[in-house]
Amino acid sequence: MARMIEGRWEGDWRPTDEDGDGAFLRKDSVFRDTLPPTRPEPGRYHLFAAWTCPWAHRALLARTLKGLEDVIDVHFANTLGDHSWEFEDPSMSPHGDRWLYELYLRADPAYTGRVTVPVLWDARDGRIVNNESSEILAMLDRLPSDAPSLRPADLLPEIEAWSARMYGALNNGVYRAGFATTQEAYDDAVVGVFDMLDQLEAHLEGRDWLVGDRPTEADVRLFVTAFRFDAAYHSLFRCNLRRYADHPNLLAHLERMLALPGVADTCDLHAMRAGYASVRAINPTGIVPIGPHPLPGVSGSPRRSPAPQRGR
Repeated sequence: MARMIEGRWEGDWRPTDEDGDGAFLRKDSVFRDTLPPTRPEPGRYHLFAAWTCPWAHRALLARTLKGLEDVIDVHFANTLGDHSWEFEDPSMSPHGDRWLYELYLRADPAYTGRVTVPVLWDARDGRIVNNESSEILAMLDRLPSDAPSLRPADLLPEIEAWSARMYGALNNGVYRAGFATTQEAYDDAVVGVFDMLDQLEAHLEGRDWLVGDRPTEADVRLFVTAFRFDAAYHSLFRCNLRRYADHPNLLAHLERMLALPGVADTCDLHAMRAGYASVRAINPTGIVPIGPHPLPGVSGSPRRSPAPQRGR
């Protein structure tokens, strides 16, 4: 893996802490601006995502569930190569770029940090608005829409409590397991992952959604990890104590999310598997696992990434 130092690449870098204990350490995002809570002009804002990335998937789901497809364009760069996320074809980028890092350098020619998705790009002003998934989700939720809020004020404390619990143990926990370089760090991460799944399985007994009586941000945060669990985290990240499908309440929740209008269109099982397989730090051969079988309503056959999804 690599990162940028003042606009140049530094190689042979792993995302582990500096104490040498082999634990995965996720760096904070750099661009942290926000959008005004008004309907944006079509074509101004662009979302850069990857089918692979669960953090980008959060933003894609917010765009879909809030009905913002007509004002937020989306572009996919799905292969994680030697120079950051790579577009399958220059036509996937509005600037004809090959690599996502080129977008970061348009925003800051002396950029220092990792090149990650999602990115919310302001085409009019030529800047990155934000590259922190939770903040992008929240700001998209605030935009005018006929769809219900994913962060209703009366449920927000409970939503944020579940979000915080899931982040450390599950959403980021699978990465702590997959990128661990010591047995101790791996064991600690995997135990946390399955402890959290057990808590969620129990909480969903007799319930459709994590908080309240309709989908919220908490369900989005669970879904993006759930969708990837058996296809990627169980095998490539060694989170293999049990399958996600072995938890009936969690599996039913996953299927309810997939049945929501537009959600399945934000999922591509083959592209997701191929993207994770391209990460040499966890899969040096680049071989793409063939299983498991697709979930109901989800594309599982190989296909090329779609053309950029323009506002309609």
